[in-house]
Amino acid sequence: MAVKVYERILHLFEAEGINTLFGIPDPNFVHMFLTAEKRGWQVVAPHHEESAGFMAEAAFRMTGKPGLCIGTLGPGVANLAGAMMCAKVENSPVIFLGGQRARITEQRVRRGRIQFIKQSGLFEPSVKYCASIEYANQTDEIIREALRATLTGTPGPAYVEYPAHVIQEELDVGEPLPPSAYRLVEQGASAQMIAKAVELIKAAKNPILLVGHAVHCFRGGESVKALANILNCPVIQTSGGTSYIAGLEDRTFPYGFSPAAVEAVVKSDLCIAIGTELGEPVHYGLGRHWKENDANRKWVYIELDPKAIGVNRRFDAPLVGDLRAIVPQLVEALKDSPRKAAPELATWIKSEEKRMAELAESAPKGGERIHTARYVVEATKAFPKDGIMIRDGGATVIFQWTYTQAKPLDVIWNQNFGHLGTGLPYAIGAMVADGGKRPGMLLTSDSAFLFHVSELETAARLKLPLVCVVGVDHQWGLEVGVYKRTFGKGSAETGVHWSKDVRFDKMAEGFGCYGEYVDKAENIGPAIARAYASGKTAVIHVAIDPTVNSEEMPNYSEFRTWYAEGTQ
Repeated sequence: MAVKVYERILHLFEAEGINTLFGIPDPNFVHMFLTAEKRGWQVVAPHHEESAGFMAEAAFRMTGKPGLCIGTLGPGVANLAGAMMCAKVENSPVIFLGGQRARITEQRVRRGRIQFIKQSGLFEPSVKYCASIEYANQTDEIIREALRATLTGTPGPAYVEYPAHVIQEELDVGEPLPPSAYRLVEQGASAQMIAKAVELIKAAKNPILLVGHAVHCFRGGESVKALANILNCPVIQTSGGTSYIAGLEDRTFPYGFSPAAVEAVVKSDLCIAIGTELGEPVHYGLGRHWKENDANRKWVYIELDPKAIGVNRRFDAPLVGDLRAIVPQLVEALKDSPRKAAPELATWIKSEEKRMAELAESAPKGGERIHTARYVVEATKAFPKDGIMIRDGGATVIFQWTYTQAKPLDVIWNQNFGHLGTGLPYAIGAMVADGGKRPGMLLTSDSAFLFHVSELETAARLKLPLVCVVGVDHQWGLEVGVYKRTFGKGSAETGVHWSKDVRFDKMAEGFGCYGEYVDKAENIGPAIARAYASGKTAVIHVAIDPTVNSEEMPNYSEFRTWYAEGTQ
């Protein structure tokens, strides 16, 4: 069949189940955008290309399929850079398509070329694969290699340049190949290693599942649930994988922030780690809470990248492959050997339930401004049970780890890169990928929200049922805290305070959204209810206490242990 290059690119992504495109169209991409819409794609144009990259990353997290975004030549591609680096550190398979002038322009010696810079070399260190479609007949191999690279080993981004001289060229090609014809798809572990893992599991008295970010991103929850039910064991969340699996909410405990999780870790004689790098936030599976019983604890590790095996710690049964294939292998091998729950499990469940209730009750209710802990408690109490939770911010996120009262099945935020401002684009990308039907709640703070506040218009245009609950203290709360700990209270705090005249509820109204101002804790829940009832994208401006937000961050000592140097 005869097709233009831009249409063939869409065919190749469709073969992978990708049908959402984020970006601002320009002459390189208007043909692609128009054709995509005609073919039934969801085409989302934000107000900044970095937002497009974050939206594409969030779409991956909700579907398990690579995200796709574009940037116009020069400044548009430059704007993608932050999202590209974030995707690299967050292990997110996002394809970044960059426009470019025709190659005749690039090879000229003359100066003063408009909207031009040599792009590929700038981005090569930030991606797993970097290439340019120089000739039309390279389209299939380059797009497939980009997809292969993003999904092989540790997932990550790819950059493909799309120069103007190939846009209108025509190809005579057949139907696109299915993914299984050109790359490994859901690779399982060897029978030998599965047998070894099963042997360790059957011998264990106190196994735990350590469930990370990738379980949720690659939509592996159902098979992990089946394994957890056979083992009848606690599920420990990594800080990057704070979504819950339906049916396992009561036995799921956050690592480091829950005494039940710490006790379960210390007592465990087997850890089955799934979908986690075992990085600094879980102390490499070696230090802190793991240290006490390390000599007696066996490890089963499910990991896609063979180069990761043995790097952060030793493993007794490394299972190399896709968790979507390997976890069902374990379930099949263990289905006739269900375990009885350890006596402590019921105790841990009760203690965790009691802890959450006590936190909700203990969060301060008085004061001239709302205590950040109370802000989190009241907002998360109002979280819709079927909703998508999106997190952003610095100090307020630390409060969220401790005080949240919700157990969402989908939580979107970036832990590894710590990139502020992702919240609103993440919310849009996640909700678009989910069909825009489930309600979303963005729990964030003012400094982070201001990064991409213009995307409120995008959310309103798409009629997303999103409520942004913004804790406002008119400062960089985490950085104010650093000043105080470094130089003492009352010293200069250069560059971390900003105007107290900013009103996010009024800003929301200007974008065609619902806005409401709240300065009393008891009004947060009702305001959120009114926001959802409005049928509009909404912003709740919550006036929080700046002193509390910079000085009283709960479990901050635990957070500091994430940094190997121990100096942050």
